[in-house]
Amino acid sequence: MATETTKTRRLPQLPLVLAASVGVAVAVTAVAVWAGGGAAVEIPGIPDAGAVTAWGLPVARTVADTAAVATIGALLLIVVLLPGGKKLSDTQLRYLNWAAAAAALWAAASAAALVFTLSDLFAQPVTEVASAAVLADFVTTDAQGRSYALMTAAAGTIATLCVGISTARWARLALLVALAGLLPPVFTGHSSAAGNHDAAVTSLALHLVGVAVWVGGLVFVLVVAARREDEAADAARRFSPLAAWALLAVAASGIVNAAVRLPAVSDVFTSRYGLMIIGKTVALAALGGIGWWHRQRTLPALKDGRRRAFVRLAAGELLLMAAAMGLAVGLSRTPAPGAGGASLSPTEELLGFPMPPPLGDFPWTPLFTQWHFDPVFAFGTAAAALLYLAGVAKLRARGDKWPVGRTISWLLGLAVTVLATMSGLAVYGKVLFSVHMGQHMILAMTVPILLVLGAPATLALRALPPAPKGEPDGPREMLMKLLHSRYVAVISHPVVASVLFIASAFVVYYSSLFETLMRSHLGHMFMLVHFLAVGLLFFWVVIGIDPGPRRPPHLGRLFALILTMPFHSWFSISLMSSSALIGEGWWSALDRPWVEYAMDDQYNAGAIAWATGDIPVLITTIILSIQWVRSDQREARRVDRKIDRGDANDPLAAYNAYLASLHARDRRPARATPPPRTPESTGETAAPPARPVPTDPGKES
Repeated sequence: MATETTKTRRLPQLPLVLAASVGVAVAVTAVAVWAGGGAAVEIPGIPDAGAVTAWGLPVARTVADTAAVATIGALLLIVVLLPGGKKLSDTQLRYLNWAAAAAALWAAASAAALVFTLSDLFAQPVTEVASAAVLADFVTTDAQGRSYALMTAAAGTIATLCVGISTARWARLALLVALAGLLPPVFTGHSSAAGNHDAAVTSLALHLVGVAVWVGGLVFVLVVAARREDEAADAARRFSPLAAWALLAVAASGIVNAAVRLPAVSDVFTSRYGLMIIGKTVALAALGGIGWWHRQRTLPALKDGRRRAFVRLAAGELLLMAAAMGLAVGLSRTPAPGAGGASLSPTEELLGFPMPPPLGDFPWTPLFTQWHFDPVFAFGTAAAALLYLAGVAKLRARGDKWPVGRTISWLLGLAVTVLATMSGLAVYGKVLFSVHMGQHMILAMTVPILLVLGAPATLALRALPPAPKGEPDGPREMLMKLLHSRYVAVISHPVVASVLFIASAFVVYYSSLFETLMRSHLGHMFMLVHFLAVGLLFFWVVIGIDPGPRRPPHLGRLFALILTMPFHSWFSISLMSSSALIGEGWWSALDRPWVEYAMDDQYNAGAIAWATGDIPVLITTIILSIQWVRSDQREARRVDRKIDRGDANDPLAAYNAYLASLHARDRRPARATPPPRTPESTGETAAPPARPVPTDPGKES
């Protein structure tokens, strides 16, 4: 089969495709802003920022978003899609320059968006607000100013960092900074003002990350293929599953965000906002179809060296993505239905939902009837369950067994996670310290026991295929390196894991950190994830099944458990006996008419921490004892098998053989003592008697 030449050269269509994509994004943004009513409309008597701001702000945001996507795509290509080692190859270094240029454009566009946002908020022309003093005050006192300043700083850091790095470790750090720099404006936009801003903000953050990975990865896979790089087929093959996951994240998060913003389903067809959502949905469906066609036709052709079909289809896909991005920017400037209605109360702005009713007496029915959707934990637990079941199915399909108890433990742990993060525990956890402490104990001491007994890493190592010989590391190899890395070796030391498990509670609750985290949905979510993470680490060290860099003996694990629990009791007692209200600023900001004494609620929190800590410890001790007995039984059977085989290399078998030889020698019958040798017995002639020796009289005593 004839293939195209593999000589590296730039196709003349590539610059045209990239320029056309930016042009399409800007044009669609302008049309969407005009159609959605986001452009400025001069009304007599009402201040207006002017046409420059009305059109400059969406254009600056579009350019910033496009440059951010290009930066993330270039770094994703370097870190994930292109094969390489610890040192970046010449090809990776070449695309690192692309990342630096895109990050510089991102920083400039973000700075322009900062100025236009200030002009839009104060309804004044750019020339009147573009001064150093006004900008400094905006950045330090306003949430939107801080968000754009953080994004500008992240982009500038990446542009500077990419100039001098030459290792994969620093490239991974740059990719993480780029993904983090994409998120600050999410927490100050329309989603943060929605009724359920927790779900709106989180879903929008997932949406942006999915779009950035999807679009940015496609752009640079297209660039690699169009430039006829030798690694084009490998990059496209690695990007295919990543694009599928990104598509799933974009679709799911888009549905959640639309459901939060639209008051009724009928608004999808009767409002400008809903019609734009339909347009984005159609574009998303078309992009999914193109991705399926890539898998079926163009990727096999690209592997055989025929690039033209892939490049043409990817170019069309990129133009469609650019149109969808422009539509998204216009959507952000379009007021949602009912946005001008009743404003949220201060409590709703803090919580993200109305104040729940009082719990009342036992059985505290609202804990089971009040539910609050959280996309991070909903999508995270769903993905964890599907991946685990897919791994089990793969093992059984090839005839391998996987204990049913591990599967039940994993799924039960995920179910308890959902209960702790989306039921009434999550709702009242923001209102009552006692319920929050129960939520904390469940995530830190109950869920981890169930999840670590599911042995997810062991399942992944058995289900994931090894990378072909000569190919870069795959997911299985990366997981093995992580489990045996120096970092995991340090944090999985029993002392380190115990300190993190106990000290984190003291640091969070006995400092201003708790109140700071409670005031932000991102901070609150980070706090819950942190408690879950340190719990997983500690119980993995104590009763974990998955492999690691060092597995302490069972006696050492028991000591770690015994020595840690008194500090937990000390923490609980200190809460019960404290005279200072923890997080006083947060509790006083909430309007809780049915809470009479906040200190009583804090006392109940300490009692819950003390009572709920003993049961997991007892269960863990029983599990550890069973594991210890089973480990000894397995070791005894192993030794018996080696002895039966006569393995000479086994020290224990050799020592047992030595003892057996001594025992056999002791049981051997004793030899008879031979009689004295005499001439009669030998038949010899008897010798004459010896002459007496004369005695010296002088020597007699």
